[in-house]
Amino acid sequence: MDDGESGVRSAGIAAAAAGEPLRPELADVVRLGRRLVRLVVGAARAEDQPLQRLLSGHLGPGWASVPVVTGAWAPHDHVNVQIGLDAWLAAPGRRHELVGITGFRHAPFGLGDLAQPGGLNPHVRVLGVGGVAVAAIPAGPGGQTRSCLQCGLYLVDDRGTPLAVLLREQGEVTLEVAGRGQDHAKAMLEEVRRLAVEHNVYRGQVVAFGAEVFGPSGSPLSFLARPRVDRSQVVLPQDLLDGIEQQVLGVARHALRLRGAGQHLKRGVLLHGAPGTGKTHTLRYLLGEMPGVTAVVISGGALHLIREACSVARTLQPAVVVVEDVDLIAEQRMPHRGQHPLLFQLLNEMDGLGEDADVTFLLTTNRADMLEAALAARPGRVDHAAELPLPDADARRKLIRLYQGSLLLDLADPELVISRTEGVTASFLKELLRRAALYAAQDEDPGDGPADRPLRVTDAHLSAALDRLLDTRSQLTRALLGARAPQGTTPAVP
Repeated sequence: MDDGESGVRSAGIAAAAAGEPLRPELADVVRLGRRLVRLVVGAARAEDQPLQRLLSGHLGPGWASVPVVTGAWAPHDHVNVQIGLDAWLAAPGRRHELVGITGFRHAPFGLGDLAQPGGLNPHVRVLGVGGVAVAAIPAGPGGQTRSCLQCGLYLVDDRGTPLAVLLREQGEVTLEVAGRGQDHAKAMLEEVRRLAVEHNVYRGQVVAFGAEVFGPSGSPLSFLARPRVDRSQVVLPQDLLDGIEQQVLGVARHALRLRGAGQHLKRGVLLHGAPGTGKTHTLRYLLGEMPGVTAVVISGGALHLIREACSVARTLQPAVVVVEDVDLIAEQRMPHRGQHPLLFQLLNEMDGLGEDADVTFLLTTNRADMLEAALAARPGRVDHAAELPLPDADARRKLIRLYQGSLLLDLADPELVISRTEGVTASFLKELLRRAALYAAQDEDPGDGPADRPLRVTDAHLSAALDRLLDTRSQLTRALLGARAPQGTTPAVP
């Protein structure tokens, strides 16, 4: 109030006390005008702040001073947070109303910001009440999804205690809980966290961060079908496969007895060898033999997500962490100066697990020499290394039988191809039979019978395919199939 208005008001009071009639003055009009403006502006702002009005009506007077408790999760846990919150809300004695928020994108805000006048906070000023924004998030193999809230406000009556819960997904997933009792809000948040783990959609599944090795591409963390590979399809020396199985499958099967005997369960297995010798194939077999075990696969462009992969495995054990081509991260450094190479970050994550953690690390590499020094400097992180050799003559026979499928091999001298393929890989033999089948299909007379009859592969077809692959001009093809040039390489085929 200015001096002029104060003086006029004092004069009016004195006149009233003297019994003189009050007459409106100019200052009265100004004063009443200011009051009217304040009332109109306040009402307009209240209409523009429906979220504040809802919170005030739910939490009661003085809600702006109610404490707020916040929890945060990684982006890949969005679906689990939603499931945990839905489970908490569904408990007996709880009722809630879900309020959709509009204008939330690119607007950083929280429950504390909603307590401030909208006219003073530009981020809150753009918010409104509207439809509920949801996203379909992968929730299981085979394309299963679940609708998850992107941003919304839950007005909860928890057995007579009002709570306001803001769920937001923007880079990370956050839950903010406001209530009269801070301990009550903390307890609610911890219960949601527990339920998110209990009902975790990744538990017992095969999931991949980034580029996958077992299935079609998808979101940054996608579900893959668990591989099914029969033991007879793993063509390795018997003692070698027995050692791998004992370290991976044996420990898993006897985990309770080993833990009871004070033995550690954490283990690391390194499969190394030339490309095409069956490292990924062996991984597929092992994962298929561990139903119900959570498997987290990281490879390619997702190798920097080692910490996240290990966090999932630690939470959902028994678990397996699969790192394909671990040599690719041996010299790769993190974006910021002074941080450890990713290989050392992986070793640190392995260190960080307790001795009784039922987590297996399955690593593969074509370049064990790049890892040996780092692994030797951290003994015990990898406790079993298995070199997958090039297949010997007996293994090559088994591989040909495995890869022939429904092909009819009509060979006068089956041993000729065995002798000519010394030093090749399983991948080479698989491609050899495919090319021989193609030659057989090209030589067929369309009138010889039904289209689904077995393809008949002769010595001529197999020799032609082998000559082509062993041709000196196919040196790069052989390298890509993981094979060196066998003795007796044929000259160029015209």
